[in-house]
Amino acid sequence: MELHRKSRETIINWYKEDKNALLVRGARQVGKTHLIRSVLNELHCDWLEINLIEKPEAISVLESVKSVDDMIIGLSTISGHTLKKGETVLFIDEVQKYKDMVTKIKFLVDEGSFRYILSGSLLGIELTNLESAPVGYMNILDMYPLDFEEFLQISNIDEDTLSYLEQNFIDKTAVMDAVHDKMMEMFRRYLVVGGMPAAVSAFAETSDLNKVVEIHNNILSLYKMDFTQYEENEKKLLITQVYDLIPAELQKQNRRFIVTDLKKGLRFDRMENTFLWLEKSGVAIGTYNVSAPCLPLLINEKQSLFKLFLADVGLLTTIYGMHTKAMILQKDNKLNAGGIYENAIAQELKSKGYKTYYYNSNKNGELDFLIESNGHVLPLEIKSGKKYTIHSALNKSIECEEYDIQEGIVLADCNVSSNGRIQYLPIYMIMFMKNDTETINLDPVVF
Repeated sequence: MELHRKSRETIINWYKEDKNALLVRGARQVGKTHLIRSVLNELHCDWLEINLIEKPEAISVLESVKSVDDMIIGLSTISGHTLKKGETVLFIDEVQKYKDMVTKIKFLVDEGSFRYILSGSLLGIELTNLESAPVGYMNILDMYPLDFEEFLQISNIDEDTLSYLEQNFIDKTAVMDAVHDKMMEMFRRYLVVGGMPAAVSAFAETSDLNKVVEIHNNILSLYKMDFTQYEENEKKLLITQVYDLIPAELQKQNRRFIVTDLKKGLRFDRMENTFLWLEKSGVAIGTYNVSAPCLPLLINEKQSLFKLFLADVGLLTTIYGMHTKAMILQKDNKLNAGGIYENAIAQELKSKGYKTYYYNSNKNGELDFLIESNGHVLPLEIKSGKKYTIHSALNKSIECEEYDIQEGIVLADCNVSSNGRIQYLPIYMIMFMKNDTETINLDPVVF
């Protein structure tokens, strides 16, 4: 099944309107290479794919380039494809194998003979100069597993139904029961299948969860192979240990990752680079504690206290096992699904560009997620059970004038309703939350 990705429009717009290079980054198996090929074919443009793992000789060509004519001769020779100035798009995959590509792109874009689209794995790790890439020469597109809205394309839920649901979200009106029940069924399927394109396609074509699990296990094995690329042997083991511990930590009541669960007496400062590695590689999502739920959240961040989620909720439920997946689909109330629900929400918020935090106070309790929205702190409480109206921490935080929290949202298996400044939403409505960055219009400066 050909899956439509929201990132498709971004790549098409880049090709039509922008002369910069485009770097597409994301974890392994999120569909970067497939999407780039599909879009370039759809555009009917002349393009050449150079995979730096499959054609390592291309690295020496790029390293030795003194002029674009040299590059044309070298790449044409090793690929058998004639590069046409002003027409050919160069797609360089596994670009992490040539770490200086990010700095060389300035020269290539400036010269202007070709368009360049770059992709690869572990880009946040391998391309150490990525954050200082030449401004004005390269755009960056982050790709993630399919979000819930993208996942729905394998169902019979059409655009009219989605428009109806979005209007309910905007107007804060209840969803008709039949539609709500169907959406919750699809959300539970998303929890067991996740958003990895190969797994979603396999499920759409076969409805076979065993096939989904097989694909997930292959992806998990690839991730473990990536962990071994870390230079220091001790760190290789630590990265694997941390990743393997995430599912267990999410089963705890507060979901917080406890460093000493790895080894008694272990200190965070010895582990910090390990957690950063997992985040930058795209295989884990970090949500950090704040000392107070006040703007700006970044200033109140405490990096030594955090929750870690997997990049894809389907991988998480596969690690928990087929029995857990069956309990989710059967709505078995004996399952502690809180960590699974939170992982799905962390994944959605990450894909929308939100930086997520949480707050924990001995006095007030814990707020699952905090985000910045419309100039205020917005707390999100995630409930997997029937007692979703019990949330004392949320109540106390809203009542605290010092925090200036205007409203709170509870996401659960419930219909739309409200109680004072607390809004109850079906958990699937997370797909309608928009990360709209506020713009400030200033009067022109007159000299």
